Amino acid sequence: MSAVLALVEHEAGAPAEESLELLTLARELAAAESGPLAAAAFGDEGAGVADALGAYGVEEVHHVTHDGLDAYAPAAWGEGLAQLAAELDAAAVVAPGTDRGQEVLAHVGATMDLPVAANCLDVEVDGAYELTRQRWGGSLMEHARLDAERKLLTAAAHEHPIEEAAEATDPGVASFEPSLEEDHLRVQVERVEESDVEGVPLGEARVVVSGGRGVGGPEDFDQLEELADLLGGAVGSSRAAVNEGWRPHDDQIGLTGAKISPDIYIPCGISGAVQHMVGCKGADNILAINTDPEAAIIGKAEWAVLGDLHEVVPELNEAIREAKDE
Repeated sequence: MSAVLALVEHEAGAPAEESLELLTLARELAAAESGPLAAAAFGDEGAGVADALGAYGVEEVHHVTHDGLDAYAPAAWGEGLAQLAAELDAAAVVAPGTDRGQEVLAHVGATMDLPVAANCLDVEVDGAYELTRQRWGGSLMEHARLDAERKLLTAAAHEHPIEEAAEATDPGVASFEPSLEEDHLRVQVERVEESDVEGVPLGEARVVVSGGRGVGGPEDFDQLEELADLLGGAVGSSRAAVNEGWRPHDDQIGLTGAKISPDIYIPCGISGAVQHMVGCKGADNILAINTDPEAAIIGKAEWAVLGDLHEVVPELNEAIREAKDE
């Protein structure tokens, strides 16, 4: 029985949300392959993920350690994951559809001379893998067939539910030390600079309020910031607002910006171009505020307020304040 090996990203031993999403897909693949679900974790506290992963059906946790792996090094991670996959004779290696997951699996593919299928939504196993995956930033779906000695794929971020396994496991932890050369460590993270932005990080916010060209100017984002603050959320923007110089690029939501997955997303004065929708398609609900009933964002929203955001948002802020005072 060949294992399915999943790359699990974590913060101090706590699995990342996208990695838990990945395990839902990986567990299905392991069942189809009639093999165990194994996880690979890098970093000093990688072994700590085992405590959390049993609920998701992981049977084996492989802590990848090496003197040169104190910091993230994409080529070294790819080489280490490839060596571990070969040792386990894994049927498939899967990674979350994050920037890091995509980068590491690309290195695995190059090392093993195998194709990589990125951003997969659905996989049917019949010898080869029949895939449905996102292309062009999620603007189209592709049906493809992946036929290789070892299948490499990433799971589209925020497209798979986080579901615990029907039966919890008690995964064992084994250390794995790959054989690395100096070239593998040529590129690595040297330092991490924390953003000086206060409040909830955009990617972690459960409520996101954003503005586009319809806001009118940088000073008018104050009312959106007030709404976000009242709801305990974060403020984002469209590319148009960033291009105008009204907001920093870190606030941009879309294909070339942040990908968000809040409980509710409130876009104000945003038309809803395809590139923007790629960034917010992970939202559970959308409440759009726009004067144009034909705007694309209206058709994507669960709820819409057709009106001038300069009138709607202040009234909404006032109503929330009054409700909080009661």
